[in-house]
Amino acid sequence: MKTESFQWWPRALCIAAILFISLFAADSFSPGLSFWQQITGFLIHLIPSFILIGVLLLAWKRELTGGILLILISLGFTPFVFKLNYNPGESIWHGIAPILLVTMPFLIAGILFIISHKLRTRKLTT
Repeated sequence: MKTESFQWWPRALCIAAILFISLFAADSFSPGLSFWQQITGFLIHLIPSFILIGVLLLAWKRELTGGILLILISLGFTPFVFKLNYNPGESIWHGIAPILLVTMPFLIAGILFIISHKLRTRKLTT
């Protein structure tokens, strides 16, 4: 596999995951609020997406640093997502499925950024 084509996989995955996370901001719109209250709530709900866009921009320039940050964000956010979605009387999958959907793409993207960095540095040294 060419290094140039492989370097786009983590970027595409991270962009798709950020767009997915951004969809959750749509729950800030409700009929009982004014226009400015809805816009303010929408922007507040997009703060995680803005942070992840910043990390993606960093990873775009410095793949190793960005990959490590994405992995740390994913691992740090996993217990929070699990705690919010798991109830002791339910199946364990009610807590694990959101982790697979929300945090795993960032973990995989982080790993792919690190692999892309390693492939690129190996190509430069040979």
